[in-house]
Amino acid sequence: MGSSAKTGTSPVVIRVLTVDDHALVRDGVAALIATQTDMCLVGEASNGREAVELFRSHRPDVTLMDLQMPEMNGIDALIAIRGEFPAARIIMLTTYAGDVLCKRAMQAGAQAYILKGNVRKDLLDTIRAVLAGKKFIHAEVAAELASHAADDALTPREIEVLSLIAAGNSNKLIADQLELSEDTVKGHVKSILSKLGANDRTHAVTVGLKRGIIQL
Repeated sequence: MGSSAKTGTSPVVIRVLTVDDHALVRDGVAALIATQTDMCLVGEASNGREAVELFRSHRPDVTLMDLQMPEMNGIDALIAIRGEFPAARIIMLTTYAGDVLCKRAMQAGAQAYILKGNVRKDLLDTIRAVLAGKKFIHAEVAAELASHAADDALTPREIEVLSLIAAGNSNKLIADQLELSEDTVKGHVKSILSKLGANDRTHAVTVGLKRGIIQL
């Protein structure tokens, strides 16, 4: 297994596993790491299940994990890996600055959370910082976290209702699916709009997606 200890004058190489369902992103990360003398790519996975298998095989020093992937998403893969390897160092890479997703990832044990748009600028330093035991949250995401820190969180039922609104269901259809009265659903919708500071149902869905409360 790799380590950050120095042997003589040259540091031990940081072994990196990258996990993303987009080959273009994996290629970009591979090209970036190839330019560094103190890093090497030991494996590439295209979904969370592959990530868990490759982690077992390679035991990388640092894993770069995409958040949204088919079969098993990044947070579930993170939980699975850390369940087996509690010392695993995992950096979440995402296109979303949503505070809810970030909070969930960090609570599950991610060491860092960076936006894909900033990979070229932030990734290499973040890998080295994480190996040294530091945590890192991208400034834009940190600002989102701070701005919603005092908000009332949606209840699991309200998240369910918001997801069904996002899928295009009317209050009546939501009531039928969840076996609730239409008035109860209207109450949930009113609470959702208030908690999210949304003007209407469409706005609530936009806010919910942006913050990572729901996914399409």
